[in-house]
Amino acid sequence: MEGPEEVFFFIDMDRNEFEKVVEKAVAERGCSLVDIMFNDDDNVFEVTIDKADADVELADCEYVHRAVLAAFDRNVEDYALTVGSVGIDAAEADEMLKTIKE
Repeated sequence: MEGPEEVFFFIDMDRNEFEKVVEKAVAERGCSLVDIMFNDDDNVFEVTIDKADADVELADCEYVHRAVLAAFDRNVEDYALTVGSVGIDAAEADEMLKTIKE
């Protein structure tokens, strides 16, 4: 006889609650929410923020990311989260890092 079968299931994240957490964290950092993109196929959330009077700093993105992590258990909701800012796309960021390393 084989051992017990492990069963994994994930709960769909409450998008309204997700948006509230993001909006609160963004405001606490003095930023504005530009967009939240939901990819239902992979349960991926992409948050884009901006700051009217200054550049968005890494600390701003980290703050929003950590606020979501504190509110939603990734092991239960099974989601991936990216928080970024307006202005530099991934290719530009990679090029900047490459230049810095040289």
